Amino acid sequence: MGVAVSLLCIACGSQHAASNGLAQTPATLTGVTGVDARPRIVVLGDSLTAGLGLSSDDAYPSLLQQRVDAAGLKYAVVNAGVSGDTSADALSRVDWALGDNDDVGKTGKLRILIIALGGNDGLRGLPANELAHNLATIIERAQARHLGVILAGMEAPPNFGQSYIVSFHQVYPDLAARYRVALVPFLLQGVAGIDALNQRDGIHPTATGARIVADNVWAVLRPMIEPQTK
Repeated sequence: MGVAVSLLCIACGSQHAASNGLAQTPATLTGVTGVDARPRIVVLGDSLTAGLGLSSDDAYPSLLQQRVDAAGLKYAVVNAGVSGDTSADALSRVDWALGDNDDVGKTGKLRILIIALGGNDGLRGLPANELAHNLATIIERAQARHLGVILAGMEAPPNFGQSYIVSFHQVYPDLAARYRVALVPFLLQGVAGIDALNQRDGIHPTATGARIVADNVWAVLRPMIEPQTK
């Protein structure tokens, strides 16, 4: 299965999961429980982030938490993935996901937002300018709260033609440059299109594939949260 075809299946799978009651709701956000004063890293995404078909411990945000802990860094990673989400869906809930950054209360102050969206937009053929608008608005809301932002790139499926594929792809580096945010060029780099790294549905990464996804994100996240040394 080629990368583009695999991505088409990913988007289809997200919608299928949502329609069959598998979509997670904001109430299932994981990563911070009880009183946890560590600063937070929120991962806003779709079924790839939610970890559809995996245990919660194998979803890549949980794997990021393991890397954070192993590096001795005091951050809590929060999984805000909802299966089936488009960029518009995520935009509609972003303020809730970010919460009140001035009220540490039971959770630490939010520091970083990771935005991992676009697969379902690509399936639906959402115009690239609309995807860009939705992602830009999410970035702007995060930056208004003085958060660090990581934008994870996605690729479009092939059924809408080469022009759409190119314009969709370009949304991510253009936004990263415009807003000066960190970029993961392609969330599924090294996983998409590789049968052994995807579940039997050919849609979502296996636990092994999710570790590669976590590595892709960790390479960009780690320099943002490690203490700077001269």
